Amino acid sequence: MVGNPGPALPWGERHEVYSLGFVAHALAVLPQEQLDLVMAGVASHHRQFQSGDGRSLKKLLSTRYRSPGSLEQAIGPVDPVTVAALHAWLQAEAGVISAPGPGPTAEALAHASYQGFERVVEGWTIPGEHPEEDLVAVLVQGAVTLADHAASAHSDLLACQPVDSAFVENLRSAWDRDGKVLFPHQEQASAVRGHLLLRAPTGQGKTEAMLLWAAAQVEEIREMTGGIPRLFYTLPYLASINAMTNRLQKAIGDAGQDLVGVAHSRAASYYLRLAAEGDCGVKGGDARELMTQAARQALARNQATRLFREPVRVGTPYQLVRGALAGPRNAGILVDAANSVYILDELHAYEPGRLGMILAMTGLWVRLGGRVGVASATCPAVLAGLLAMALGEKPVTVEPPGSWTWPVRHRLHVRSGHLTSPEAVAEVTGQLRGGRSVLVVANNVADAISLYQQLAPEVIRQHGEDAALLLHSRFRAGDRARMEEGIMGRFKAGSPRQPGLLVATQTVEVSLDIDFEVLHTSGAPLEPLIQRFGRANRLGALEEPAPVIVHEPVYGPRRSKSDGDYADGVYPAGPVRLAWATLARFDGMNLDEKTFGQWLDEIYASDWGQEWRAEVEERYHGWTRKWLQFSQPFDDRSELEDAFNELFDGAEAILEEDLGTYRELLSDRSPAAGRLLAADLLLPLPGYGKHLGRWDKELGITVVDGDYDPASGLLKVRAPSQDHSYIPGEVL
Repeated sequence: MVGNPGPALPWGERHEVYSLGFVAHALAVLPQEQLDLVMAGVASHHRQFQSGDGRSLKKLLSTRYRSPGSLEQAIGPVDPVTVAALHAWLQAEAGVISAPGPGPTAEALAHASYQGFERVVEGWTIPGEHPEEDLVAVLVQGAVTLADHAASAHSDLLACQPVDSAFVENLRSAWDRDGKVLFPHQEQASAVRGHLLLRAPTGQGKTEAMLLWAAAQVEEIREMTGGIPRLFYTLPYLASINAMTNRLQKAIGDAGQDLVGVAHSRAASYYLRLAAEGDCGVKGGDARELMTQAARQALARNQATRLFREPVRVGTPYQLVRGALAGPRNAGILVDAANSVYILDELHAYEPGRLGMILAMTGLWVRLGGRVGVASATCPAVLAGLLAMALGEKPVTVEPPGSWTWPVRHRLHVRSGHLTSPEAVAEVTGQLRGGRSVLVVANNVADAISLYQQLAPEVIRQHGEDAALLLHSRFRAGDRARMEEGIMGRFKAGSPRQPGLLVATQTVEVSLDIDFEVLHTSGAPLEPLIQRFGRANRLGALEEPAPVIVHEPVYGPRRSKSDGDYADGVYPAGPVRLAWATLARFDGMNLDEKTFGQWLDEIYASDWGQEWRAEVEERYHGWTRKWLQFSQPFDDRSELEDAFNELFDGAEAILEEDLGTYRELLSDRSPAAGRLLAADLLLPLPGYGKHLGRWDKELGITVVDGDYDPASGLLKVRAPSQDHSYIPGEVL
């Protein structure tokens, strides 16, 4: 900008190093401590101060820029007029008033850059003893990287928060017009100032209660800080995230689609479907060009979300947890999330590793000035205690009054035979012949496919092709999306009831807003079972409680595990047996969700429950120590990023039969647009998936030779090694 006169050549130097000279001169009025912090943020926004790959700034200081003179020589000649103009502009933007005059010389810039560079690198590569100062340093780095990326992308950040007091007034006015009266727990939630734990039955306005609470926190944080809080609404599954995004956009009104963003691993695909449905503003032209334009539009919107544009974001907690990795790639997540409001919807207790990670991150959000609200119908006391540990205080607990009548939606039946037994198949068949809508949930893919193949033909003959559906995790992404659309089209909660069958695995537990008259499920830990129960008589509209029939699973060791038995090859036997013993005591009885909470308290008070709590606390403290102590905030943390990615054990591949189509979709388009369109062919696999096929260097994807059916999913893989052969019954 200030040198390298034409004909311009590649400069080859680190621009952030040279920038330090301008920082030192333009902001000379700052106290040295603040000036050094700004310098550290500028210096670190591309490279770490120390790293193991030899590309660190400390290495650069010791080998290339050894003195002010060597730095001045590397920078080369500069134009003094441009330097003076840039210097004056920087001071004006920073609000610094100074007498007009010539800008700093090239020698002065090089000297200031070198001194500042040496001081901040040497100062920040020594482990710190002040955790809050280290956290502030990470936030400064995040502010610089966020500004840099947003400016480079010509992206603006929306300086508003639509979920505020005006939103509440509009919501209440709409309810008044419709003759609706707020539930007591909704009114209580709206009055809370601080962290919240909301327990309320399904279908009794939990979402609205959390939004009323969030709006109150937004107003208070805005008044305290003068800033504009973000609202993060987290859910555990992608389909429920997409549905909640649409719901919030409608609640906000005309500007909702622009103000609410999606933050999960498939967000670009979500935006692609939106763009395709709207024809992406392109009229005429062929379908290929329309889809290419839609892909470009989707990528632009997804990039805007990744640059923190929208003030309301719906996603999984794990997108926010990435902020713990800090560094140039992730520190922006933390500065964007500071002084914000977090709604954790359906936070479950079962898996200790991920729960410990989320709780540790919750503690960091509180350190950053955040307010946290948790909503659940069945939050056990042990989870409430762990949440208080993470928050550093007990949240305000809101739940319906003791006199509240919880809806009775289910009648429990237990069966000693397995879900795949002839007796179970005959019982389901009889209910289907009676014109009922029946949900069957298996613990593994093999059982789900087997049951579907036995049950579906008669249903299809009687009610049509769309009356029998299968859902599990081993479908191509595009086929799964179409399957979910078909499921919602026939079984969506609140729509007219139709007879039919859905066979599914755990994918159905919290992913789709669907409603059935009968549930058959294999035995599992209590929390997944409660989620499965919630898919039957979801809105309590049936005249009688819906039968939920639980079948005893088969126990045995897993091929890849040596730590005891598993139920249907999936769940550790201990919590499943505890759940079974509890259910057996209530066989034939009507149930409400308050009962579920009492069951959970009982199970988590057991010896297994005490061991579980100890493991969660161990994971929580381990995460806090390893990930959330930023004692050297500007150093390389890539080993943590590798460890983080390993937590989400999985792989993606394409089928040999799809290779030609995949290659065609990548051709004649930008690489990013082509990969987005080709993503419909991606097939999720277990963590050992990379060993199931061959790596295609040209396409950058694993290719597997397998048997696949669009209605049944992946049936078989002919793997190069039998050590890694795909057995559907062993994966979720």
